[in-house]
Amino acid sequence: MEVSVRDLKDRLSEYLRRAAAGEDILVTSYGQTIVRMTGIKHIPDEETEADVIARLRADPRLRAGSGGRVEPVACPIPAAPAGEPLLSDLLLEDRE
Repeated sequence: MEVSVRDLKDRLSEYLRRAAAGEDILVTSYGQTIVRMTGIKHIPDEETEADVIARLRADPRLRAGSGGRVEPVACPIPAAPAGEPLLSDLLLEDRE
């Protein structure tokens, strides 16, 4: 269905209900389509990680990476001990 911007503004609630019900609403301005409104699919609250991955893999617009799963770092780089200057401070001193 096509609707002008003016008509959309006048009857916004109606068009939002129709889009939520699954109808595509094409919004036009001066005869040119500028926006398509569609309802979103409900995602269950209890979706597991496997469900999310399966849903994303089924989306033809997405492509899986080849690097595998990223694991958290076991030993992150520690911050400078108290009293020692930070690298940023040393760089600022060097620039002066």
